[in-house]
Amino acid sequence: MQPFFNHDNIAMNKLNGLLYGIISSASFGLIPLFAIPAMQHGMDFMNVISYRFLFATIALAVLLKIRKVPFCIEKSDLPTLLLLSFFYLISSVFLLWGYKFMPSGVATTIHFMYPVITTLVMMLFFHEKNSLFHTLAILMAIGGVYALSYSDSQGETNILGVIIVLISAVGYALYLVTVGQRKNQSLKGLKLTFYVFLFSTVILLAGMLSTGSLHFIPDVTTAGNLLLLAIIPTIVSNLTLIEAIKYIGATQTSVLGAMEPVTAVIVGIAIFGEAFTFTIAVGIILIISAVTIIILKR
Repeated sequence: MQPFFNHDNIAMNKLNGLLYGIISSASFGLIPLFAIPAMQHGMDFMNVISYRFLFATIALAVLLKIRKVPFCIEKSDLPTLLLLSFFYLISSVFLLWGYKFMPSGVATTIHFMYPVITTLVMMLFFHEKNSLFHTLAILMAIGGVYALSYSDSQGETNILGVIIVLISAVGYALYLVTVGQRKNQSLKGLKLTFYVFLFSTVILLAGMLSTGSLHFIPDVTTAGNLLLLAIIPTIVSNLTLIEAIKYIGATQTSVLGAMEPVTAVIVGIAIFGEAFTFTIAVGIILIISAVTIIILKR
């Protein structure tokens, strides 16, 4: 992808990264808009994910062909690509699974814990310095997750749903860190995204076909939702994500993901009639504030 601004200086690079990061997170937050209607039409979340990845892989292959980008890769890239595919699959599968246990806006906001997890990974494995601000942010994020998972009707925390969505956040954090830390920086953008989705699709389809779990798309409306799911919160989101990481790094890109839960909550309330309670508002504020503290400290 080409940068929004071609001036070769630090300010323009940061602006490019900012815009790519906002587009990536906002488009990623539209996953419920297309995934939930498909599931409401009788498709389970594993079928939705399988078709999402299949359609995205085909579309990316066409883009590579149009742009005359060679498909060849180095053998040394295979382990990293397989690892990226695994992390991204974990994130995608567990997020949609989480929709079964809680409102999509709440699940997506808990998924937004990934900037905090990214920071934890960078501190534990890449020797980034800890501080009182990081500790405060982590505690605020934990409080936000509890507020979002608290059920006003039952008066208890949906532990299973929280664990499932947090696993999704861990997968996405590890995906971001791996993209930022990989050794071969020549494999990037469109080609990197294509191979991540290609390997993910192969893994998904192999599992679904071997268990007889893959079903045909039931109707044209569902097919349209699956196609849009493959294009907007998948191809657009991932291509702009990689570009954002290139300009501003993995941690700041994660922070710009604040648009993701905001978009998902708006979609959930406006389209699916999901409730917006005081505890949900508190949870969103705590998590976004925690992420903001991390980036301001940096």
